[in-house]
Amino acid sequence: MRSEPVLSLSGLNAFYGDSHILHDMSLAVPANGILALLGRNGAGKTTCMNAVAGLLGSRTGRIMLEGRDISGFSPEAICRAGIALVPQGRRIFRSLSVEENLAVARRAAAPSGRVIWSNDDIYGLFPRLKERHRHPAGLLSGGEQQMLAIGRALMTAPRVLLMDEPTEGLAPQIVAEVGSIVRRLRDAGLSVILVEQHMTFALQLADEVVVISTGRVVEQGSAANFLAEPARLEEHLGVH
Repeated sequence: MRSEPVLSLSGLNAFYGDSHILHDMSLAVPANGILALLGRNGAGKTTCMNAVAGLLGSRTGRIMLEGRDISGFSPEAICRAGIALVPQGRRIFRSLSVEENLAVARRAAAPSGRVIWSNDDIYGLFPRLKERHRHPAGLLSGGEQQMLAIGRALMTAPRVLLMDEPTEGLAPQIVAEVGSIVRRLRDAGLSVILVEQHMTFALQLADEVVVISTGRVVEQGSAANFLAEPARLEEHLGVH
């Protein structure tokens, strides 16, 4: 028997101004699992992530986190509830040190069942950050900045991690390292929504896949089935 999803969206509609971007979006993130959210540029993937994180104020539908309706919560309340965003472009505090970036997000306490992360925990995942803990974040390499963005999100003690294009602009070796870290986080009990243009990376990492086009769900199923039937992605993603 499958467990209840840790996070689910039901009939979610989201807008930028008068532009209707997400149309009755529904999906479910498996507990301790990875859901890949795929689609062409402009399909609404980042809008979906921002809506879940509370960064869009105009929306209808329901967002449920572990059975709790968090629809309409502020971004701060959603973060406290257990959802953390690793945004596209990283958005670290470039003038602050690595250590200071982590301190900004540190949570001293969290509900039972959620892991409190320390600096040492983050440095255990990303040894290079320990080596550069006093360096201004703006002087880090792109891969190190992505590690810091992930580490900063973990410091909020999330239950669900939203990762928007985590491999963008990274060298293949760093892409593989990010994939390994995401698997370790899943194995440690986190659930992940992964927005990713790197299709092979996403399908090999994910448990479930949702494909969207013009803000609507057009395909969904297990990642294993998509890997076995690559033609299912061709129409919507233009992959061959």
